Amino acid sequence: MKKFFDDIKKDIKFKSAGPGKKLTEDASSKPDKVQSSSSAKNNRHAPSEGAQRAGAAALARIEHHPRPKVHTSQDAIRNQGEANDPPIHPTVGSKVPVKDPTCLSVSGVYFTCPLTGATLTKSEREVHIKEAIFMRFEEDDIEASVMMVHTFNKDREKVKAAVDIISKYVDNICKNPTEEKYRKIKLSNKVFQDKVRSVEGTREFLQALGFISIMLPVEGQEEEEEFLVLPEQSSDALELMKERRDRLQRGEPVRAQLDRQPQVFRPSPNAQRFELPQEFYNLTAEELKKEQQQRSELVEKNAMLRTKAMREKEEQRERRKYNYTLLRIRLPDGNLLQGTFYAWDRLPVLFGFVRESLVDGWQPFELIAPGSQKLQESDEVALAECNLVPAALLTFSWDAAVQADIAAAGGKSPALLKPELLETIRTLS
Repeated sequence: MKKFFDDIKKDIKFKSAGPGKKLTEDASSKPDKVQSSSSAKNNRHAPSEGAQRAGAAALARIEHHPRPKVHTSQDAIRNQGEANDPPIHPTVGSKVPVKDPTCLSVSGVYFTCPLTGATLTKSEREVHIKEAIFMRFEEDDIEASVMMVHTFNKDREKVKAAVDIISKYVDNICKNPTEEKYRKIKLSNKVFQDKVRSVEGTREFLQALGFISIMLPVEGQEEEEEFLVLPEQSSDALELMKERRDRLQRGEPVRAQLDRQPQVFRPSPNAQRFELPQEFYNLTAEELKKEQQQRSELVEKNAMLRTKAMREKEEQRERRKYNYTLLRIRLPDGNLLQGTFYAWDRLPVLFGFVRESLVDGWQPFELIAPGSQKLQESDEVALAECNLVPAALLTFSWDAAVQADIAAAGGKSPALLKPELLETIRTLS
């Protein structure tokens, strides 16, 4: 078993790229170990036969499908620089196409893998997470198979149906531990074929429970058929099986998390100037170019004809064209705090980002959006609904009443940003 996984690991290593690390294919380098999110296991037993079969089956399956090419963050940036006439939204940047990546307000949109901590581009997310999950079979075949079931299958209704059926298998076994019929699953059974086998990761989970594949005779048939059979279990093993069933039921998809790329800039007259990369848009480059041309032709013609309701409806439609938004917060000392957000992130997420960046994040503060709009931390409103897409400059201020109390008590104004953020402060170009 150890040799089996060693051969796999030789094809995968952690390679430094961009702000973090990611899994890439490299047969000549020794990989780093993928860290488990569970507590450290200093003394692990050798993988069970079920784990061996589960890992082998899972890895063999993806070998039959071509792997998507994994591009580095630098490749993404280079491609942006070489693209023909990349679109720039007229409200946030110059109408002159930006081809030099150094002119962009942010080099791209990046994500963090929760399993490995690697920093990834959007196109790298799926293949990286799959590889990380398969690597988990060596450490915890139950955890890895649960991740497969909930991550590899997009249809959540099908996943729920499969989980319910497997849970029923376990319940029947635990209620009737000595009855062999409950510990046998005929793979040609229609319910199993339609509801369970069609969901990726379910067989790996059953094998991790202890089911083994056996060819058995079937009454009325000349040829044997494949069954998954569970040996008779002890009372302790049955309790463990229930706990593993609960883990399957509680499972959640493994999703890469948006890297907000917090960055501090010195005071600058260019604070309101944004040049965004292609990833911020829901439209293709050709669609954006056509749309910008049509908008410029119609803007004057329609300016006097549209009602307020029509303008608001059009603004809502415009906001749906963006996946992400780049926000800058101007601080009292003039410095700028910048972060990347989903367009549908809500205001508490924005306030949380700012709070985590402050030395005294416990103190109340205010954020003012363009147009003197005061944002409320308690409002569960999406950034897009606040007209904060695809980019915006906000103004930060401490709560005046609290600051007055601090001054009256002889206190000093609080420090602003954490030192680790100020260590990488830059100048806006």
